[in-house]
Amino acid sequence: MTQTNTAGDSHAGVDASDLTSHSHTRKDLTMLVMGALGVVYGDIGTSPIYAFRQAMHIRPGAASSDSEILGLLSLIVWALTLTVSLKYVFFVTRADNNGEGGTLSLMALARKTFTNPPVWITVLGVLGAAMFFGDAIITPAISVLSAVEGVQLVAPGMERWVVPITLVIIVGIFFVQKFGTAKVSIVFGPITALWFLVLGFSGLVHIIDYPAVLWALNPLLGLQFLATHFAIAFVVMGAIFLAVTGAEALYVDLGHFGRKPIVLAWFSLVFPCLLLNYFGQGAFVLDVGPENVDSPFFEMQPDWALLPFVGLATLATIIASQAVISGTYSLTQQAIALNMLPRMVVTHTSETQSGQIYMPQINTMLMVGVLLLVLAFGSSSALSNAYGIAVSGVMIVTLSLLVVVMWRNWKWHPAAVIAFGVIFTFIDGGFFAANAAKLFQGGWVPAAVALLVAVVMWSWMAGRRRLSEKTRRDEVPLQFLVDNLAKKKPTLVPGTAIFLTSDIEGAPTALLHSLKHYKVLHEQNVILTVRTSVSPRVPDDEKVTIDAYNELFSRVIVTFGYMESPNIPKALALGRKLGWKFDIMSTSFFLSRRSLKPGAKPGNPLRYWQDRLFTRLARNASDATEYFHIPTGRVVEIGTQVVL
Repeated sequence: MTQTNTAGDSHAGVDASDLTSHSHTRKDLTMLVMGALGVVYGDIGTSPIYAFRQAMHIRPGAASSDSEILGLLSLIVWALTLTVSLKYVFFVTRADNNGEGGTLSLMALARKTFTNPPVWITVLGVLGAAMFFGDAIITPAISVLSAVEGVQLVAPGMERWVVPITLVIIVGIFFVQKFGTAKVSIVFGPITALWFLVLGFSGLVHIIDYPAVLWALNPLLGLQFLATHFAIAFVVMGAIFLAVTGAEALYVDLGHFGRKPIVLAWFSLVFPCLLLNYFGQGAFVLDVGPENVDSPFFEMQPDWALLPFVGLATLATIIASQAVISGTYSLTQQAIALNMLPRMVVTHTSETQSGQIYMPQINTMLMVGVLLLVLAFGSSSALSNAYGIAVSGVMIVTLSLLVVVMWRNWKWHPAAVIAFGVIFTFIDGGFFAANAAKLFQGGWVPAAVALLVAVVMWSWMAGRRRLSEKTRRDEVPLQFLVDNLAKKKPTLVPGTAIFLTSDIEGAPTALLHSLKHYKVLHEQNVILTVRTSVSPRVPDDEKVTIDAYNELFSRVIVTFGYMESPNIPKALALGRKLGWKFDIMSTSFFLSRRSLKPGAKPGNPLRYWQDRLFTRLARNASDATEYFHIPTGRVVEIGTQVVL
C-alpha cells in the first residue's frame, strides 16, 4: 500500500494539539516557554562551551590583542543577532504550514503556491532533510565530548578517560530512547533554564570586572577583524558559526510549542544569557591575557564551582543530544509519509503525545555514527572541523524556500524579497563557504552522510515513480472491471473485503489475483486509497470520503496529515458517521506484496544502480500491515512479481 505525495522536521517533546493557538492562559504559556527552553534551545545553549574557544584557537596569535578579542566577540554577537533573532525569530517562524515548521513543511508551503510545483522545490526539500541527518550525527558527539572534556581541569589525570566516558554517556542516551522521552522531558525545561541562568551569571561576574569588553557591541570591530585577518577570515567565520548552530530548531519545533513561547523564551532568557556568557568569556581572556587561557568557558569558573559546573554542562549536552535525536525520528516519519523514504518501524512511546515516537532502525544507525565520530576525532576541537557544513546548508535551503513563500504566499513586493534574499544570501553564503573550507579537515563527514541520504531519498522516489508507471501500463481500468462484475457476478461470500491501492483509476492487483485464484467476491468490496495531505494534520471530519460505484463496490479515500501516524482501522471507524457500518471482525484486508526484480542492464548506468538500490530498499522496508496498524489476523497478502 502506498500514499500519494505532497508534503515537515520536528523534535518530539510536547503534543501539538492547541499549542499553536494564539490564546494561551498564563499557566499554559509558562509551561510552553519552559518546554521550549528544554527542547528548542538545548543545542544552541551548549555552543558557548566551544564556539569562542575555537575562534580564539584558529592559529597561534590570532587572538593575541585586545582589539582581536573584541573583534571575535563582535562577530559572535552580530551573528546571533542577525541570523537567529532577525532571520529565524522574526521571519522564518512566521512561515508555518498550518502551525508546523521545518524544512519539509516549508517545502510543502512553497509547493502549495504552484499549480504544477517545479522539481527544484522538491530537490531543495530533499537536500534540506538530508543535511539534517548529516548534522544529527555531529551534534551529540561534539556536545557531550566538549562537556566531558571539562573534567580535565578538575583532575588533569582524567584526560585519557574523556573518550571512554563520552562513549558510555552516548550509549546510555541511545539506549533509553526506546522507553520514550515523555518522563525525561519533564525535567528538560527546568534544567535548561538553570543552565542559561548559570551561563548568564558566570559571564556577568567577569563583565563587571572588565566592562570595557562591551565595546564588542560595535559591529565595525568585527568587520575590522575580518579585514585585517583576511587570510584566515573564512576559517574564523567557520568557528563563529558554531555560536548559531541550533538556530534551525526555532523553526523545526514550531508545531510543538507555537511561535509565541519560542520567541518569548529567546528574548527573555536565552539571548541575554548567551550574550552575557560570551562577553564574560571575552572579559576573562582580556583580564588574564589570551596566552594564559586555553578553554575560557571552564577556566573562568571559580575552583569550587568547577566540578558541579562540568556536571551541569554534561546534563545540558545530554538534553541537546536528546532533542536532535527525537527530531531525526520525526523527520524520518514525515519523509516516509511523503514517500521520500521506505517504510520503517515506528513505535509510539506515549498514549497522549503523538510526537513521542521511537524508530529502532534510525536509533541504531545514529548511535553507530556518533560513536565512530567520537573514536575517530577524539576531541571536540578536532570534531568542530566537521561541524557546521550541514547546518549552514540547511540554512541556505531554508532561505531559498522562504524567499519563494515571501514572494508567492505573503505577496511581498519583489524589491523587498530581493533585498531580503541578497542580505541573507551574503550572510548564509559566507557561513557555508567558511564551513566548506573545512571540507578536508573533517567537514566531509556530514557532507558524505547528507549525500548518502539524498541519494537514498532520490532513488526511492525515482524507483516508486517508475514502478507506478509500469504498474499502470499493465493494469485493468477499475471502472471497466466494476461494470463487468456488476453484469456478471461471481459467487458472493459474506463479509467485507478492503483492497488497498495507491492508484485511483486502476483495479488493485490484489483484487485481480483474488478473482483469478479464488473466483469469489465478497458482498461488500471497498477500494481503499490512503493519501498524505499537504497539511500536517487532517481533522477527523475531513479524513474519510466514501463513494459508491454500485451495490458491490465502494471507493474510500483516507487522508492523513504528514505529521500523523497512519492508522487505517481508526480512520475507517470514522466512516460510521457517514453511514458505513464498519466492523473490523467481519472485514478482510487484501494487500498486494510486490516482489521486485531488476531488469536487464539498461544503457544508462545511473538507472542500473538506482534500480538495484530501490529494489534493496523495498525488500528491507517494514511491513505495510504494521505500518498502517492493520490487525495481522485480518490481512490477506497476495504476492506479485514485478521486473523493473
